[in-house]
Amino acid sequence: MSGADTVAKSGFSESDQLAINTIRTLAIDAVQKANSGHAGAPMGLAPVAYTLWNRYLRYDPANPHWPNRDRFVLSCGHASMLLYGLLHLARVVEKDSGNAPAIALDDIKAFRQLDSRTPGHPEYHFTTGVETTTGPLGQGVANSVGMAIGSRFLNSRLNRPGLPLYDFDVYALCSDGDLMEGVASEAASVAGHLRLSNLCWIYDDNTITIEGHTELAFSEEVAARFLAYGWQVMRVADANDAHAIAAALDTFKASHDRPTLIIVKSIIGYGAPTKQNTSKAHSDALGEEEVKGTKRAYGWPEDKQFYVPDGVYDTFADGIGKRGAALFTEWQALLEEARQADATHAEELDAFLEGRLPEGWDKDIPVFPADAKGLATRESSGKVLNAIAPRVPFLLGGSADLAPSNKSNLTFEGAGSLTPLNPGGRNVHFGVREHAMGSIVNGLGLVGLRAYGATFLVFADYMRPPIRLASLMELPVFHIFTHDSIGVGEDGPTHQPVEQLLSLRAIPGLVTLRPADANEVAEAYRVIFSLKNQPAVLALSRQPLPTFDRSTYGPAAGTAKGAYVLADCEGTPDILLLGSGSEVQLCVGAYETLKAEGVKARVVSMPSWDLFERQDEAYRNAVLPPEVTARVAVEQGTVIGWDRYAGSAGAIIGMHTFGASAPIKDLQKKFGFSAEKVIEAAREQLARHKK
Repeated sequence: MSGADTVAKSGFSESDQLAINTIRTLAIDAVQKANSGHAGAPMGLAPVAYTLWNRYLRYDPANPHWPNRDRFVLSCGHASMLLYGLLHLARVVEKDSGNAPAIALDDIKAFRQLDSRTPGHPEYHFTTGVETTTGPLGQGVANSVGMAIGSRFLNSRLNRPGLPLYDFDVYALCSDGDLMEGVASEAASVAGHLRLSNLCWIYDDNTITIEGHTELAFSEEVAARFLAYGWQVMRVADANDAHAIAAALDTFKASHDRPTLIIVKSIIGYGAPTKQNTSKAHSDALGEEEVKGTKRAYGWPEDKQFYVPDGVYDTFADGIGKRGAALFTEWQALLEEARQADATHAEELDAFLEGRLPEGWDKDIPVFPADAKGLATRESSGKVLNAIAPRVPFLLGGSADLAPSNKSNLTFEGAGSLTPLNPGGRNVHFGVREHAMGSIVNGLGLVGLRAYGATFLVFADYMRPPIRLASLMELPVFHIFTHDSIGVGEDGPTHQPVEQLLSLRAIPGLVTLRPADANEVAEAYRVIFSLKNQPAVLALSRQPLPTFDRSTYGPAAGTAKGAYVLADCEGTPDILLLGSGSEVQLCVGAYETLKAEGVKARVVSMPSWDLFERQDEAYRNAVLPPEVTARVAVEQGTVIGWDRYAGSAGAIIGMHTFGASAPIKDLQKKFGFSAEKVIEAAREQLARHKK
């Protein structure tokens, strides 16, 4: 059926139609009451969503966190009332085997209000049944690719003959806007390459965006584009055609060699007398008179708001309710059989289900000996990552075609590459698709895997939306960003990050780590793997950095506190030398010279502002005594933000411009990154703050 239209057939039963119109009118009433939101898409898509949920989705409303449930992603998050209506009518509970609803009717009445469970766009962790936070268009479909990869990975790793514990499908409902976003194209390309036959995108081809008809900006042949990606493509000519929708979903379920795109023609604002099929139905409340006219068109009582007719809850209970309960019971029996059959397998299963790290996961992390020449922190990162990965079987990730430079490949025996024929491979080859990589990593995290991506720090700009969403969703994923400064050298300012580190530090909840040597790298990984509900990023050097002698300097375990005293003096210091990453060695060099001159100096390594700010005031003041105002901060990035620690009268050696193309030694001289410059700034500070 690839590329062909499905044949239009007859419609829904009376009880089906009643349920569909309930979904529509709940959306209409919620948006009207809030005077804000998007009712048009739920009105057009209700028949499609109803069919998927009540006839196909493997989902138990009484156990919404069932690990092998099908995932439903509402990528067009502005249509959130479609999802909220489904969750309410299916009587999805807030907690597995509980009684309290995930969304009560009162929650729908409080749509878009403060602290409501029905925010303007669906939020993961906030509302049970929301599989990922959506709203920024394109992100949901890209997440769905990660979820589908995750399903196949778990199938390969945890299933046994006769015990199909993991084989869930992933459905994503998307809009014109989703498919315009570049990240969707990147993700679709990955899905086609990996032949993710457990992935189905349903495209709401309603031809309307906020500005008007899509012909203003979007004229490509979407079907041809997806056929070129290697997808199966089908068309449903009318969103109200039950048989056509079912035929397309049946074809998806029967396909085992490629992902599926179902293009559904719908009418935005379906039934609205004057606003259907117009941009006015996209993002505005319909208005009282239009609401009444729409309800008349549905044969609905005009004067009733948030009305759920008798029998609608039963329709869902007889569909997704009964089917989901039976499937969950079958799965529980399989899980128990698996536990009884193999104790080792049982422990692996339980560790994954509980989200805990295996015992001794960090026992092979190396301790790096003192070395004046040292290692690039990207090199030590690769060594630490490969010491951890064999002991953490649910860790997988990869790079945006830069693994040899990022040192992010898992090289231990049996790691392998994740391919169409090896879905359990631990190395994911994302290709030159940084944006999709970030979103796919989020999708992997959403199904419970420990996932990571890698690229150059300067290209974190391509990934900012999914990194921000990872933090919003509290996902413990991480990214390895190498080539973290002008130390990139000859590649020049296009590849030399200046403002990127600060931009990452600005994301609430994101743990940003820039370690100064190999042992700080090791401790940074301990921090990352201890995180339960926060993402993290590592900023790592291209150039070698000395490995500090920890018998002389402070222990690297201080990394976990974000900042710690690396080198100190007797009593209260006269001056503080602060730095992160590759610049800590400059502070240490300056410290040794000042110490020889009789200056009481302290070096503070600050790998993570985020972690340091979480420490109590006593610790922060012990590391950075408020009475010591002579301070020098050094970092090969923007100076913005360092005044928080250097003080308004402190000196900051950093970047005020972009970098340049030259060997690293010439760049460091040009931009003033040397121990001599730190000493010079320190002396000026001592003179200025002399008591």
